[in-house]
Amino acid sequence: MAASPFRRTADALRAVLPGALWDAVRGLGTALATPLRFSMRTGHFRSSLAARAVAADGTPLPWYTYPAIDFLAARDYADRQVLEFGGGQSTLWWQARARGVVTFESHYGWEARLARMRAPNLELLHMPVELPDEACLAEMVRLLGGRTFDVIVLDGHLRRELVAIAFDHLAPNGAILLDDAEGFEVQGELRRRDCRRIDFMGFAPGVARQHCTSLVYVGDCFLLKPDIAIPSPAALA
Repeated sequence: MAASPFRRTADALRAVLPGALWDAVRGLGTALATPLRFSMRTGHFRSSLAARAVAADGTPLPWYTYPAIDFLAARDYADRQVLEFGGGQSTLWWQARARGVVTFESHYGWEARLARMRAPNLELLHMPVELPDEACLAEMVRLLGGRTFDVIVLDGHLRRELVAIAFDHLAPNGAILLDDAEGFEVQGELRRRDCRRIDFMGFAPGVARQHCTSLVYVGDCFLLKPDIAIPSPAALA
């Protein structure tokens, strides 16, 4: 693989500069270039300007943390069903990958936007947050019926209350994704269950502060199979 322009420039400077000066230049260059490289490569810079989660090429990204996005992007969802409580850019990302997506969205503006960009594999449902909480939850359960899903995302209203519904509709070997897992009092709900949790702490597209996206599963999980290839740093350069 050919060296990047950054690497070629660094090698040329290292060849001509005294050791101490090279160490100082390298340290300063790393301190300045690394955040910029991260922002441009991941799409964080573009997401900040666009006020929505996008990759460097402008394609939609979920508003999860980048470690979670990288983890999820390496998996295959061609035969998987996804349920989202709270839609947006993530809906467009999932519909491009999964066999089927069911998304509950409460914001009429986002709902209309998603409807215009809906693929045939997306079922878009209104989350009736205008009802009292118990009635809202009951209506969503009614609409779901007995269906189960391989991935269930909690990223909207009533996240703590939706934990129980998510477990009830989770397929064997499936996973629940909790975005902003550090809030919404979801940990107390998880402690009552025999489940496992992996936390992906980091920055998210267009967001200045770190937060957490957590993966929750019971027993086994299709996202953790050992035959899934380990990402190569070279592929991310």
